[in-house]
Amino acid sequence: MGPADLVQKISISAESPRGSERNDAGAALAGAERVPPGTWRQKCAAYVLALRPWSFSASLTPVALGSALAYRAEGALNPGLLVGSAVTVLAVHGAGNLVNTYYDFSKGIDHKKSDDRTLVDQILEPQDVVRFGVFLYTVGCICAAGLYAVSTLKLEHLALIYFGGLSSSFLYTGGIGFKYVALGDVVILITFGPLAVMFAHAVQVGYLSVSPLLYAIPLALSTEAILHSNNTRDMESDQQAGIVTLAILIGPAFSYILYTVLLFLPYLIFCVLATRYTISMALPLLTIPMAFSLERQFRSQSFNKIPQRTAKLNLLLGLFYVFGITLAPAGALPKL
Repeated sequence: MGPADLVQKISISAESPRGSERNDAGAALAGAERVPPGTWRQKCAAYVLALRPWSFSASLTPVALGSALAYRAEGALNPGLLVGSAVTVLAVHGAGNLVNTYYDFSKGIDHKKSDDRTLVDQILEPQDVVRFGVFLYTVGCICAAGLYAVSTLKLEHLALIYFGGLSSSFLYTGGIGFKYVALGDVVILITFGPLAVMFAHAVQVGYLSVSPLLYAIPLALSTEAILHSNNTRDMESDQQAGIVTLAILIGPAFSYILYTVLLFLPYLIFCVLATRYTISMALPLLTIPMAFSLERQFRSQSFNKIPQRTAKLNLLLGLFYVFGITLAPAGALPKL
């Protein structure tokens, strides 16, 4: 190698880092330009995940059931009131989920292995969750006002049911925090069952009735199974955080028994309705294989995704229940 070749090689070697730096700088600049779109998309996705949309079956099926009962009783259904009721209940449910996320994080209950890691992983800031929760409660109030303007239901009756549900969704973890003193199951059993069904029914027919409370029982039991499976899965972390749930009080063995009762008692009720009144009430029995699958998973203490799977069963059971009531002959069902 001659002197000229040596000088050329040194020159090329000296220029290479600068070229690499320029490439890195260009890539960084291009990446910086791409960040904003990705950021707002991720932010929107984070807001959706914080709502726990898999749990919305607990809101939608009671509204559908209450509306179906109103249709069977009155022979007519107002689609606008149905949609308005669904949006109202969903807004309150979503806000309640955000309140749960905020207070679970504030009390140190949520951790890296939790199902909801919205605040733990700093996907959203606590103030973001608070603002979104206030927004959803506001949407719910606006929708409730719209329902009053269209429905013939008395204001005091609508306000009693709506603000009863709103208060329950907040007090589940906020304020008194029923969840932390083993009363969360009672709140969920009442709110996402009889109360939501009565709300949807009353908005349609314009008056309060006891019958929706009775028809809400199978759906309320199925909804409670979602919460109980979640609390049983989180027993260890909840105990470490110093809170008390029904699952902790009764222990793993009785938690399994309770979950089994919550799963299968609705089917017993449907069998009675199908044999005594109309065969259309046997439609929910089509979901029994899913219930047996969940029972086996719970018995084996494999709790991965079991609340989500229970919510899926709740949705399908509720839909078949609604179809059964809608298809029932006029006058076949009691008190309708």
